[in-house]
Amino acid sequence: MNLVEIFEQGGPLMWVILVTSVIGAAVFLERLFTLQRAKVVPKPFVDRIRMMVVKGQTKEARLLCEENGSSIALMIAAALRTHGRGRIRADIKEAVDEVGAREVAHLDKNVEIVGTVASVSPLLGLLGTVVGMIQVFKRFVGAYESGQATPDVFAQGIWTALITTAYGLMVAIPMLILYKWLQGRNDRLIVEMEEDAMGIVDLLDEQLSVTREQAGPQSTSAVRPPNESSGAGSVTGRAEPESA
Repeated sequence: MNLVEIFEQGGPLMWVILVTSVIGAAVFLERLFTLQRAKVVPKPFVDRIRMMVVKGQTKEARLLCEENGSSIALMIAAALRTHGRGRIRADIKEAVDEVGAREVAHLDKNVEIVGTVASVSPLLGLLGTVVGMIQVFKRFVGAYESGQATPDVFAQGIWTALITTAYGLMVAIPMLILYKWLQGRNDRLIVEMEEDAMGIVDLLDEQLSVTREQAGPQSTSAVRPPNESSGAGSVTGRAEPESA
């Protein structure tokens, strides 16, 4: 008996499990392509922007960020635009928070589908087994009443009913591993995004402080009062984890 025959004996729910596995695999490949470091936090690009900010080339850095289009580039561009209007650190961080929240939502998109496939597949397999066992007992009772019931018939029915459970587990186990891997990769990229974005915010704040000191007390009238709320939370809008 080959794999195709075993699959066909599993019943209609085998096709449902197959469809869910294809969906899970497709989503994983799409997320794998999206969550590339070069598309989210390209380190050479961040280093280049940092050097430009240190040299005071903020306008050029902003244009470069807008052309790049990566997640970190969009966050830095928001910081540079706000800094260009002479705003204080709280305003710069607020702008980065807003863009960061959108980018985190983009990174998290569809990841839970892989986890759902990992959770649902064994349940579908168990459902197929339960339905199969009901049919086995129904046939066995009919065979018993006609005097044709044998242990071989009963054992064969149970073996067939268990196929869906085995297949559901075969799909669920690798999907769970892939889901956890995606979560870990996503979290690492978000942490790097936060660190790099806050590094740029710190540089811009230092430059703004130096500019104010050089301009004297008259420059304070161009900004908001320093006692305004500075906001809370991480730059991506996610709660900071308690531990690594």
